[in-house]
Amino acid sequence: MSIARASIEKALITWLLMLTCLLGGVWGFATIGRLEDPAFTLKNAIIITQYPGASAEQVAREVSEPIESEIQKMGEIDFITSSNKPGVSRVSVNIDMTYDGDELPAIWNKLRNRVADAQRNLPPEAGTPIVNDTFGDVFGVFYAVTAPGFTDAEVHEISEYLRRELLAVEGVADVAVAGLPSEAVYVDARTSIITNLGIGPQAIAGALSNTDSRTQAGSVTRNGQDVRIQAPEGSDTVDEIANLTIGIGGEVIDLLDLATVTRSRVDEPTEIIRFQGQDAFTLGVAGKADLNIVEVGKRVDARLDEILHDVPAGVELHPIYQQHVVVDEASNAFLWNLAMSVAIVVIVLALFMGWRASIVVGATLLLTVVGTVFLMAIFGIEMERISLGALIIAMGMLVDNAIVVAEGMQGDMARGKSSGDAAQDVASKTQVPLLGATVIGIMAFAGIGLSPDATGEFLFSLFAVIGISLLLSWVLAITATPLLAHYLFKVGTQGEGDLYGGPLFRAYRATLSAALTLRHLVILGLIGVTAACYIGFGQVKQQFFPDSNTPLFYVHYKLPQGASINQVSDDMAVLEDWLAAREDVASVTTFIGGGATRFMLTYAPEEALPTYGHLIIRTDRLDQIPPLRAELEAFGRATLTSGEFRTERLAFGPGGGAPIAVRFSGPDPVVLRDLAEQAETALIGASDQLQDLRTDWRERELVIVPRFADERAKAAGVGRDDLAQALQLGTDGMQVGYYREADRLIPIIVRAGDARVQGGTHLSDLPVYSDAAGAYLPVAQIVDGFEWEAQNTFLVRRDRVPTITVQAGVPAGVNAATVFTQIRPTVEAIALPEGYKMEWGGEYENSTDAQASLGKQLPLSLIIMVLISVLLFGTIRQPVIIWLLVPMSVNGVAIGLLGTGLPFSFTALLGLLSLSGMLIKNGIVLVEEIDLVRAEGVPFRQAVLDASTSRLRPVVLAAATTILGMIPLLSDAFFASMAVTIMGGLGFASILTLIAAPVFYYSFFPKARKEDAAARKAARA
Repeated sequence: MSIARASIEKALITWLLMLTCLLGGVWGFATIGRLEDPAFTLKNAIIITQYPGASAEQVAREVSEPIESEIQKMGEIDFITSSNKPGVSRVSVNIDMTYDGDELPAIWNKLRNRVADAQRNLPPEAGTPIVNDTFGDVFGVFYAVTAPGFTDAEVHEISEYLRRELLAVEGVADVAVAGLPSEAVYVDARTSIITNLGIGPQAIAGALSNTDSRTQAGSVTRNGQDVRIQAPEGSDTVDEIANLTIGIGGEVIDLLDLATVTRSRVDEPTEIIRFQGQDAFTLGVAGKADLNIVEVGKRVDARLDEILHDVPAGVELHPIYQQHVVVDEASNAFLWNLAMSVAIVVIVLALFMGWRASIVVGATLLLTVVGTVFLMAIFGIEMERISLGALIIAMGMLVDNAIVVAEGMQGDMARGKSSGDAAQDVASKTQVPLLGATVIGIMAFAGIGLSPDATGEFLFSLFAVIGISLLLSWVLAITATPLLAHYLFKVGTQGEGDLYGGPLFRAYRATLSAALTLRHLVILGLIGVTAACYIGFGQVKQQFFPDSNTPLFYVHYKLPQGASINQVSDDMAVLEDWLAAREDVASVTTFIGGGATRFMLTYAPEEALPTYGHLIIRTDRLDQIPPLRAELEAFGRATLTSGEFRTERLAFGPGGGAPIAVRFSGPDPVVLRDLAEQAETALIGASDQLQDLRTDWRERELVIVPRFADERAKAAGVGRDDLAQALQLGTDGMQVGYYREADRLIPIIVRAGDARVQGGTHLSDLPVYSDAAGAYLPVAQIVDGFEWEAQNTFLVRRDRVPTITVQAGVPAGVNAATVFTQIRPTVEAIALPEGYKMEWGGEYENSTDAQASLGKQLPLSLIIMVLISVLLFGTIRQPVIIWLLVPMSVNGVAIGLLGTGLPFSFTALLGLLSLSGMLIKNGIVLVEEIDLVRAEGVPFRQAVLDASTSRLRPVVLAAATTILGMIPLLSDAFFASMAVTIMGGLGFASILTLIAAPVFYYSFFPKARKEDAAARKAARA
């Protein structure tokens, strides 16, 4: 008994299957995890090491090099980069893409062990390297908190309270706070007094460092018990610190006689955050993995509503980004798009097959979709942008199986067969070809889903959902469809010829007959059209991932190296004022000194630099961004002329960074800077579509270098460290301890009044303490003056080799891939000295890496697809006929993309793969039908005509329902180019299936064709 007949005769089992899909889908939709974008693992860790007092070159040589050398021994490493600033090493470790997220914890442990080994080779002055492997955590519920009128201490208390309460919310994994005001206790020493008294800086530092230290005081035994002795409490207020005394030479001196003690914000904070121009801090909430972010976000909002009643009046929370709201809206939009797609399918089927067939196929389609959601929930596949899009992508292939079975049963039952016989007859002919074609359709996406890089991980749910939905559609097509047809289709007594006697069928049959007669011209015409379309396809703009449809965009602003963070803050305030007057701006969040907390997986925060300013600008609607961005760029470039000003749209998917980037690597920084200048000149000359040319090394920075007089210094008993300490006290100040306030550690800084703002002219007059003499000497006595040098203060290395990257952007609306083809030959013509190399980065590298990874998987997928097609027919000619159609699928794609002006993005490549699967599937069923009709003894030419005519309605309906079902995706920035690819390609592919496939078949069997011609000639005679 066939499965189709059994589904009717054992209807209870079929009904249980259908109810399981329906009810399971409802349960799955209520419980499935939801995200905005699919999670992909950022296989990256950051190692930060402090090395106070060292130049950037010293940091690179003495800290980064030992760490990188040790890490490089790990076999899991893809590449290592490091950025080296004065006093700070930042090493970025990138793991090879072949390792998945489950393997990373073990790799990070191995990395920590390597870093611990490298620490033994670091200078003793270097701090302990800190390994951060949570660099990719996403804090999707992201708020700015403003508290005008509150003291800095109160702001810290508010932040700690909010963080503590939100961490207790069910489903919250972490809460990140950034932008809190930085405070310090400043001890401004009176230089003249301490110089006259001969009080060394170490005496002051020693007294202050122990103001509130934690030390053990031992214990005693009493009555058989150990009783701990509590150490005396230290100074726990600023006033108590100011009232400290210092013992010098047997005398006790009050600190207030020597210095002024104040508590205030630090002069040069590491980070400043504002919201709508007001001082703010940010609160980022990360949900636990695999949980429904919508539910977590709602619980966070509910808890915030509760605790805000306990927060002082005036404290306000402003949403910067609410992932749960975005996801909820996307899910609702998906339901609407899905309902529209199903409705379109039902309406089209009703018009061409009747209302009974439309109900049968529409119900099967609905069961397939809800059943897929059920299986997604079981297998832990979240509902996000890619998986939701996959359901709509698969819609055309999902409906095809049901249409083939329903159309076949409708025809057989119209001829008088019972439902059971009709189901068995149709299933025996189509279930194996449909299964083979379904697997081939799935394998078309296997290269994407099985690619081990970030792009493959990002798009894995596409492959998984398409695989689940297509297999389920086949199961339901041979079970649910026959049962529904049994209840709805009527048994008739029509003659066989009446089924395809309509005007549309007659017109098609006549057209195909003429095409068979003129087959050589048809084949030449197909070749000519295909060649023309391939030429046209070369004119299609290329793109990696499209811009996001979230109404956000960014501003990046950088002043030259050495600029003050306060100057950046002032410049950003100019932009804030300009944006505040705009009605099309919903909110502006300002970050100075670094980027924002990672609030989206595709958002890549910039490295922290005091010269960097960043705006996140939100509009009410997406269409407001282009004009606002253009006007803002014009204003920013014209007004903030002292810095580098650029804007950037938020993009979908992995990647990021500058659209155009070229790297030069080699040993000498001077040569690298010269190569970078040559590249900038070449880029400017090669294209006028570039903007914001820059290098990641930034500008050289002026540095004051004292010329230490060794002989005089030794005679005076002054060492280099003593000189450095004197210069630090006379400028930035020296941290000597901490002041404890609850769980905060506020640094205590000793400095010499306002010396820092004197521009360096006072350095020679600063006093330096000599332990040997027990007195102060002017710095001028132990130095031979000061020199000004231009130094590299931001050095980047890649795989332990100094590497400078020239970066450039493109104007809004300009395609980066098109510009890249213009500038590539000119840059590659630059002569490289021996020992130096050039590599391309940017969008080209991201796209090339993704396509290379895909290319490694595609051969296996193609082999499987070809093997299945050969095994289905047991011959070679039929599969060759089908595969000849595949190269022609580009024809409609080129026409569609050129007609709409959309680029061929990575998602359009997915559409092309989907299109190939649909084309092969239709070809398999058509060719199989011709073979079956021929096997019944029908003459060759008539068999080709009859079989092709019988497949007209399923092919046209599948194409029409798929094309119309893509309409909801045209408004989605992420899927628009893919929708056009499928719509244009499938329209042309239908012609290929209905005309080209029969013509190729007719041409590939010359012996049968000649025998048929001879038989017809004899019959006419």
